[in-house]
Amino acid sequence: RFHQMARRPGGVPRDIAIAQAQAQIEDYKADFVDWVECELQELSNTFYSAKGGDIGEAKIDGMYRLCCQLRDTGTTMGLALLTFVSDNLCRVLEAIKSGAPYDPAMIECHIDALALARKEPYRSMSPDHFPDMTSGLKRVLDRANRYLTQD
Repeated sequence: RFHQMARRPGGVPRDIAIAQAQAQIEDYKADFVDWVECELQELSNTFYSAKGGDIGEAKIDGMYRLCCQLRDTGTTMGLALLTFVSDNLCRVLEAIKSGAPYDPAMIECHIDALALARKEPYRSMSPDHFPDMTSGLKRVLDRANRYLTQD
């Protein structure tokens, strides 16, 4: 039924609908920058409030939730670097939740990378533009996952 209705005459032509949607996303990007600032600040506050002591499961879960939101929204907005860094951090946090030891340095380097990825001109760049950073973050993830495969 949807296909029949979609092909009926009238409505907005496909090209115009796509252009309108892209324009709407561009309008949201200004608000998105502010939202990223708030989410990253909350992530940093959660991390730094427990950096010296026991992080606790609730704080790991909170950081994971914030990180997933950054990843998912970064994907929607087409911010590849932000998406890459937040996805990698999500995977590190998943490893910690699964039993890998908590190492604050693993989280801190991702928070620093997210702080960079939120700024212009980096915000619109691809992870391929930062091979040293991306390979370093991948090594951090590999290190976290290595603990899970050791017996």
